[in-house]
Amino acid sequence: MGSLDVAKESLHSTAPKQQLTFAVRRRVAELVCPAVATPRETKRLSDIDDQDTLRGHVRFALFYRGGSQKQDDDPVGVIRRALAEALVPYYPLAGRLREVVARKLVVDCAGQGVLFVEADADVRLAEIQAAGPLTPPFPCMDQLLFDAQGSDGILNAPLLLIQVTRLLCGGFVFALRLNHTVCDAIGIVQFMGAVAELARGLPSPTVNPAWSRELLEARSPPSPSFPHREYDLLPPPPPPPPSDMVLRTFSFSSGNIATIKKRLGDDKSTTFEALAAALWLARTAALEIPAGELARLVVIANFRPIAAGPDPGLGLPAGYYGNACVPPTALADAGELTTSSSAMSLREAAALVRGAKAAVTADYVRSTADVLAERGRPCLALDNLLVVSDLRHAGFRGVDFGWAGPVYGGPADTVFGVCFFVAVKGEDGEEAVAVPVVLPRIAMDRLAKEVERLCQA
Repeated sequence: MGSLDVAKESLHSTAPKQQLTFAVRRRVAELVCPAVATPRETKRLSDIDDQDTLRGHVRFALFYRGGSQKQDDDPVGVIRRALAEALVPYYPLAGRLREVVARKLVVDCAGQGVLFVEADADVRLAEIQAAGPLTPPFPCMDQLLFDAQGSDGILNAPLLLIQVTRLLCGGFVFALRLNHTVCDAIGIVQFMGAVAELARGLPSPTVNPAWSRELLEARSPPSPSFPHREYDLLPPPPPPPPSDMVLRTFSFSSGNIATIKKRLGDDKSTTFEALAAALWLARTAALEIPAGELARLVVIANFRPIAAGPDPGLGLPAGYYGNACVPPTALADAGELTTSSSAMSLREAAALVRGAKAAVTADYVRSTADVLAERGRPCLALDNLLVVSDLRHAGFRGVDFGWAGPVYGGPADTVFGVCFFVAVKGEDGEEAVAVPVVLPRIAMDRLAKEVERLCQA
């Protein structure tokens, strides 16, 4: 479970190197409401927000060293106060989801508040780092973000659960659980950034939040213009046995990435395309998906740049904090991906990833909203599915509550079939890309070997 020596570059499989447990003392969860009265109204989610794939929670963790100009301040009190102030312009996040006709999700904005937990842990940040690189899985994560009773529903439950845990060294952990229907990663970072600015003493957030969900509603009548294989109607595959699942993070150094790009033999592929293609091949082989079956790679594509680009058709304003991503799909025969004698190569897999990204236009976004509305908000087709979401530029490392940026900021975990790309610092201080993965234990061992092979010069 330690580092693998790969052509003089370190490719780390960063499950904790040693078992670390510590006590966390929590106060009773409290509701933090907007600091002043906010509009009492009902707001509809968009048809991009309102899909079954997003009806769940995602967890994020940000680890801070402490110190700096606010070393005498209590991070819990500072963040609690700033949170109440930020919920004034972001008042829909203090509301509750409910369903109306045909399961359409709306937010009941009545200032009900978000859940907030104050905690103290008997551990220092250095001890957590000594147990293994600061990437998922984190020691005692279930205690650093405790599942407060009654908080885990999608409907009629708080949209955010936040826990701030003081560490013995003066550092702290800011952990957050988000109802994914109301924000994507960029959207929730925008909100956390607003809390951070207010915590640092700014009079108001520098980015004005925009709801504008009506801009991503389906047309009437819906008229999808793309095949949208990501929503193929397939019988659900049998779930893997939960007890056998393990989470490990692979951290790719700049040298590892350069080696993978060299294997591609072209200069067209971005880091995202090269890594996504490599993981797609390696994971397909590790799961031993039979030849003849389709392997699916979904790219979570942020379309905010399109909204601000030459096609003004979407009209999304700056400050939009809803879900602004679509899931274009690359498809390949699993046998072509995994057989060394096949026609498929890493270069061709990267080209498929690039093609999926290039498919995302304003028309593709409109078509996605249409197909979701027309088919009753379906889930992604799960058969042989790998979802890759690039969070390197989402802004986690810029969330500064007054104690400088986090040592780690990003997802706290992941689930089977979903990989995140997270910007981290390697042990040598150099930039790296961390990729948390969940697989059955035997497949995880095979994945480590496949990734090592791809990173060998």
